[in-house]
Amino acid sequence: MTETVAILGASDNPERYAHKAMKMLQEYGHKVYPVNPHIDKIDELNVTPSLTALPESVDTLTLYVNPQRLQPYLDQIKKLHPKRVIFNPGTESTEFAEELEKAGIETTEACTMVLLRTNQF
Repeated sequence: MTETVAILGASDNPERYAHKAMKMLQEYGHKVYPVNPHIDKIDELNVTPSLTALPESVDTLTLYVNPQRLQPYLDQIKKLHPKRVIFNPGTESTEFAEELEKAGIETTEACTMVLLRTNQF
């Protein structure tokens, strides 16, 4: 099933996992919105500067942001209210996940690319 996915912490560096995940999500046919206030374009995709600027709702938000930098995004994520948020390795925050779950947002600690490759996305 095709999903609409936002990537918070998207990167234009092909060596970064956020970039690799973006490419893999596209390969698997998902609609992808990279989100990063410091980048305008990644390959052919326009980059959205913030979660509040996304043009539509998303099914999944996948995180590639240091957990110590997540707090400013809490209200934006709650307002966006994706069906789920994926905490990729290195982004895990129990407290942040608990806040999202209290708001009715499913959270999971997993690797987006592994989920895709194992048909668990």
